[in-house]
Amino acid sequence: MTTRIHLFIFSLCLCKVIAFGQSQLSQSYDLTKAIIETGIIHSPLPLDDSRSFEANGLKKRIINRESVSDMKTIDHWKHSGYGKISHTTTPTVSGNGSLKMEYPTATGKRAQGPPSDPDYATYGNSRISLDLNGANWEKYNRIAFSIYPDCEGARIVNLNLSFENENGPKKPGTNRTSGSHLINLVNNQWNHLFLDLDEYQRDKVKQISFGVSLKGKDRTTGDSCIYYIDKIELQQVEDPEIVSGWQPGTNRISYSTTGYMTGDKKTAIINIEKHKHHNRFELIDIQTNRSVFNGTVKQEQTTIGTFRTLDFSTFNQPGNYKIKVGDIETEAFQIGDRIWENSYWKVLNFIFCQRCGYPVPGKHGTCHTDLCAVHNGEKRSYAGGWHDAGDLSQQTLQTGDVTYALLEGYNKLKATNPLLAARLLEEAEWGLEFILKNRYGDGYRASSVGLLIWQDGVFDTFDDINTVRVQNLAFNNFLYAGYEAYAAMSIDRDPMLQEYLQRVAKEDFNFAMKRHEEVGYGEFIHFYEHGYNTSESQYMATISWAASMLYKLTKDPEYARLATEYIQFTLDCQRTEALGNKDKTCGFFYRDKSRQSIVHYIHQSREQVYMQAITLLCETQPQHPDYNRWVESIRLYGNYLKGLMKYTAPYGMLSSGVYHIDEPKDSVSFYRLHLFPPQNAKELYTEQVQKGVQLDKEHYMKRFPVWFSIFNGNTAIHLSTGKAAALCGKFLKDEELLQIGREQLYWTVGKNPFGQSLIYGEGHNYPQLDNFSSGETMGAMPVGIRSLDNEDIPYWPQTNNACYKEVWVTSAGKWITLAVEY
Repeated sequence: MTTRIHLFIFSLCLCKVIAFGQSQLSQSYDLTKAIIETGIIHSPLPLDDSRSFEANGLKKRIINRESVSDMKTIDHWKHSGYGKISHTTTPTVSGNGSLKMEYPTATGKRAQGPPSDPDYATYGNSRISLDLNGANWEKYNRIAFSIYPDCEGARIVNLNLSFENENGPKKPGTNRTSGSHLINLVNNQWNHLFLDLDEYQRDKVKQISFGVSLKGKDRTTGDSCIYYIDKIELQQVEDPEIVSGWQPGTNRISYSTTGYMTGDKKTAIINIEKHKHHNRFELIDIQTNRSVFNGTVKQEQTTIGTFRTLDFSTFNQPGNYKIKVGDIETEAFQIGDRIWENSYWKVLNFIFCQRCGYPVPGKHGTCHTDLCAVHNGEKRSYAGGWHDAGDLSQQTLQTGDVTYALLEGYNKLKATNPLLAARLLEEAEWGLEFILKNRYGDGYRASSVGLLIWQDGVFDTFDDINTVRVQNLAFNNFLYAGYEAYAAMSIDRDPMLQEYLQRVAKEDFNFAMKRHEEVGYGEFIHFYEHGYNTSESQYMATISWAASMLYKLTKDPEYARLATEYIQFTLDCQRTEALGNKDKTCGFFYRDKSRQSIVHYIHQSREQVYMQAITLLCETQPQHPDYNRWVESIRLYGNYLKGLMKYTAPYGMLSSGVYHIDEPKDSVSFYRLHLFPPQNAKELYTEQVQKGVQLDKEHYMKRFPVWFSIFNGNTAIHLSTGKAAALCGKFLKDEELLQIGREQLYWTVGKNPFGQSLIYGEGHNYPQLDNFSSGETMGAMPVGIRSLDNEDIPYWPQTNNACYKEVWVTSAGKWITLAVEY
């Protein structure tokens, strides 16, 4: 009896620790209870799809509908690849039977990939297609269907729906003629699904198809997969979602669905047709259902259009509220000091679920132990760290970036939320082990592999891979040295690990410096790795930052000297003279001293490293003769960021920045940034830049990056720049800059034109994301919102594919590293 009482008391205390600083907004999902039941995130959080984009979409009123195919007429369907199709009477939702698609999970052959990246391979595919002979679907805006997967032992199940219209002149209001949509499914039950079609041209629809790539077997996977497909129909639904543009959808309120920080600026954007002349709004207290604030709807003219906005910044009573305009209401959100702690747990959950070489319950078994790197005749398993994205690829440096962010979270929260801090530290130690195990001790590290398949985990079988990239790059080792030094200063529960980290941090810095002295900047070999786009100014700032980290750790003045020496190059790359525009824009960084190209990013971003390096110099060497120059650099850059904000107002997303019209002439930099460019990339660059705002004869302001290839999406870019704003704001004690950083968080969780949270399970209206390997996961984050074609406007359709909607641990790390500043 005494033991039971003690366990009861322990559970109560645990609930209090987890819930401290949190607010429960969902009646159907108890996050505190869910965290406890994971063994404190040692198994995945259960999904909360009740507030998802898809759940909201299924509630919409259907105005009209039409069947696409009689499931009995199997002759209309064609099969290709492995497996077969047939008609079956059960299971069915339509009463007419269903289409049965089945295929083997193993082929007995080695996976085949392209010659340029042979490890990025699959075992083939299985696909069924319906020829539609140029049907006109323009009166409908959605296709709906039901799928029942019966995949023996499969913990993660998904299927691709492909749509193809005939190519022709682009119709107004449509963005593409074809596309592929990854559908996340629950095994052994009917899944009722839809895809919004508004973005597709659909005047002459050629075909639709369902397909899957064969990617091998996880531990529990059986020998075959079966999908039953039924009730495919076209629908016209009321109130369709927008897929591009700056205005919110009709009768929508765009707001931070997590909430707003006490004392912060609190705004929202509305587009409510039924209350065009309604000029008042209210805040409703969820607990009492009473109005606690009444404000005026304002109209604002900005550089991106005319908007109706709400401002309730003066209301600072902590609690749970909803916005009401006429009879349109939002879902509940928080106002409080610690509104981001729920998101830490969820994003941490996503990172945990991306673990490689570890059995993640409900996701996969121990994986990729027979994925190996070889260096000087020594073979090592590359299992460990985290799968980089929705596929199964790995990059050691990406794991390093996320490890650093987790350690920042630990240091931020260890005094106020020790349980969350401890779990962040534990996950950081998992990443740190991967960084350390891949060191060969001579400057070389196993660095990356592109991967799509599960392996059998047995050495010397047909699916072994022994070609993980191994390299000795100065840039990578400088970053590793900085991360290891920070870890040595953060992890205080393992003295021997601390001692080892201090030693290898110094060794890795020395390896990096030796390589730098031999070859200098520019030795980026593999364009699949996300350090490939690194500019020389960023490279030098990284050297300075790593040296300052080691100086902070060791107090060795040689590191201080190197930190000040290498920042000189970076400072010389900063634009200090004003452009010829009215705002006299300056403060940004060029890629190198030639000043031909300005620093930009299209995917991965380490924009924050400039301010990390310079603020750390100011912190560690405040008596240095160059201190005032460093402070002036921070001030100039901070002013540059302030100047970016008006170009996306009334939203708070940081613009991509200033572009020079002739940057393609710097061909080395241009092709380091833009991978797999089309032949007319330089012409497209000019077109995209000129869709921005002209500042003077040569410079334009772009809200979204210039990009051409699959590698695009904005989350890492604006969050890392938000981190830079927060660092500047804290150092300069500048509230405007701190607000800019917070606005990046608000944009991410719903204060964007689409009103969608980009963190699955956080806030409201979060969409399915592309993650074929680990499936739908609480806390998953995508590469991010992209722009439409060559325009400079946001684009975020439901269509779920790489790269913009693919989950990415980098985005998760960027979220944590910014949130810790608040």
